[in-house]
Amino acid sequence: MDANLQFPDQPRAELDKTIGELISHAEHVLAVQGRLRELLTATRSVIDALDIDRVLGQIVQSAMTLVGARYGALGVIDENRTLERFVHCGIPAEQVERIGPLPHGYGLLGAVIDSAETIRLAQITDDARSVGFPEHHPPMDAFLGVPILLRDEVYGNLYLTDPAAGFFTEEDEQLIQALASTAAVAIQNARLYDEARRQERLSKAFSEIATALLSSRTADVLSVVAEHVALVIPSRLVTIAVPADSENIRIAVAHGEGSADLAGTTIPAITSLAARAIESGQPIIDESHERTFLDGRILVGPGAAVPLTASGRAIGALCVFRERAESGFTRGELATIAEFSAHAGIAVSLAWARADRQRLDIIEDRARIARDLHDHVIQRLFATSLGLQALSAAIPAQSERIDEHVSELDAAIADIRTAIFTLRGRQPGAQQTRDRILAVVAELAPALFRPPRVTFSGPVDLAVTGTLADDVIAVVRESLANIARHANAQNCSVAVEVDDAGVTVTVDDDGDGLGERAGVPSGTVNLAHRAADHGGDFSIADGTDRGTRAQWRVPVTS
Repeated sequence: MDANLQFPDQPRAELDKTIGELISHAEHVLAVQGRLRELLTATRSVIDALDIDRVLGQIVQSAMTLVGARYGALGVIDENRTLERFVHCGIPAEQVERIGPLPHGYGLLGAVIDSAETIRLAQITDDARSVGFPEHHPPMDAFLGVPILLRDEVYGNLYLTDPAAGFFTEEDEQLIQALASTAAVAIQNARLYDEARRQERLSKAFSEIATALLSSRTADVLSVVAEHVALVIPSRLVTIAVPADSENIRIAVAHGEGSADLAGTTIPAITSLAARAIESGQPIIDESHERTFLDGRILVGPGAAVPLTASGRAIGALCVFRERAESGFTRGELATIAEFSAHAGIAVSLAWARADRQRLDIIEDRARIARDLHDHVIQRLFATSLGLQALSAAIPAQSERIDEHVSELDAAIADIRTAIFTLRGRQPGAQQTRDRILAVVAELAPALFRPPRVTFSGPVDLAVTGTLADDVIAVVRESLANIARHANAQNCSVAVEVDDAGVTVTVDDDGDGLGERAGVPSGTVNLAHRAADHGGDFSIADGTDRGTRAQWRVPVTS
């Protein structure tokens, strides 16, 4: 062929143009083919993941790579068409911290949610629906928002900004729409997988809680409930709170970071999420992104409180708190918290039932012991006493010593009768007058030479209540304190008697007696005033043989 072959200029120009167009078209085809490969790669990476958080993050990363965007985000929509989660990429973590709470779905983000249609803008600020950016937020220009749809159901929205080219093309829009369709399937699969795992954890948790409820060896079922709530629902802190008084709430159980210091503390009811749930009887949600405990040592995010009900009334609240800056709770999570709260209520009811059963067992045991003491021990002592009295008459030379033994037996019988009254009358868990008197005697016994002998006669716990009981306690305390300070006694006794005439408290000792102090009852003037308030009297004098006798009497009708 002749190397110098020449073509006419016009046909040659047309040929060069055609060849250039073919090359350009081929390059475009190659570019599209490359982007389709990228779309296929992105689709595979999205479908491969099953964990919901990993799926959402992978969708955003793939979308950013596909169109060369600098920033990307994905908002998941709940049943109320509001943002349930917001996953973002491109902004450094420290800058995110300075920006503050995540978006709630207003402005352009909300426009994509409301319209369920793609929005592509060359400049965000050109759209009237734009509400601007919060402080510390980086500036953004081009915007592409694409709904994630599957069979007309909106799962969320993809948001992309600032592509490397400076604007988004129609081809970018089509690629992201294709990825969004795949993303919808991936999100649905991840949700189903996440729900299956959640139900598995929930079933295991409820099984272990039921085992704990049925086991009498489990000391603290509420702690078991709080621990399993934290395993099923992502949270930073789980607490079970109960009213401490009219103005404060006590943290009965806490699980999470800092829980060891938090458990057992009280917080003002006016600032407590639990108090609002208890008062209203309804779940309370707090979307604020920062709440503090222990003067700021524990920082938490959004919280939910569900009333804990036992015997038909709210007695506390189960509270769950997220990490700071995390999103709130879904409807399913609130239902789960309510289920755990119901189990906690059952735990409390069972604890009350067990306590009642134990009290009944104690009452039955005491009744049996009292019956045995009365029917067997006292009768045998009576028989022994009668035998000794007969022996005293038969042996006059030993009658004095035998009579002393008979007196001791009579005293023992009186002590046993007192014990029987105590066993029959005491209510477990209640602070009865006998209990209080014995507690005062035990408190002052170390200051005395020997522990006092205490006897009760009559229905002390029934007749001596309220302010009268407080005064009787004061009499016993002051009298024993005087013996310890002044009497120099080796033995003393306290007798509390209730009969038709009234209540009599007698305190005897075998010490030095009043002596020169007679008529000057130092430290006992208040006891006389207490007796006078009830229409009675108080006296203190030397004993018959030695020592001192203090006697406090008031009418029973008081």
